[in-house]
Amino acid sequence: MFGLMVLLALGVYLAISALVVWLSARWAKKRGRRGWVWGGVAAFAMYNLVFWDLIPTLAMHKYYCATEAGFWVYKTPEQWVKANPGVMETLKPYPNPQWGSIKMKSGSADKFNDRFGKLDIREKNIGGFLIQRKESSIIDLVTQEALTRRVDFLTGPRAAGAVWKTWLVKDSCYSGEQQARTYSSQRSVFEQLRMMETE
Repeated sequence: MFGLMVLLALGVYLAISALVVWLSARWAKKRGRRGWVWGGVAAFAMYNLVFWDLIPTLAMHKYYCATEAGFWVYKTPEQWVKANPGVMETLKPYPNPQWGSIKMKSGSADKFNDRFGKLDIREKNIGGFLIQRKESSIIDLVTQEALTRRVDFLTGPRAAGAVWKTWLVKDSCYSGEQQARTYSSQRSVFEQLRMMETE
């Protein structure tokens, strides 16, 4: 039912837009002016009433995805264990990472144990557009050094049930398969750390 209402609203908007363009062109012709110019100006104005941020948002999303998004492993679990001999054997995992949440300089980290945690940072409305930067890192809580870091960008309204500007929604810089690979790569580092703790 709700989808039908959205389609109806879009249909009304398109009908009004077509009428405004036609009336503008007709008005211009009656006064000896170029109808297609005035019709074009009216079409541009009607388009920008609703879709003014479509092209800049999608262009900025593409730019940020190309220049800042990605997945990096700065230190593998094996390298960390080698640099910190004997520490891994002393760590006990928390049953629920949320219970060990701590505040840090750059945000709040969910502790996996006394040494490792996951730090999530979100920036909203980048450049004044509906673009969100999402960064997730597995960190050493003592040194605050990142073992892995994943950066992604989302666009469009994010509130539950938001339907306004749904044409702007992009959930990731990556395709479904690429997104799954970056998540599983980060998860794999986490799982290796957990396995080492319990050995």
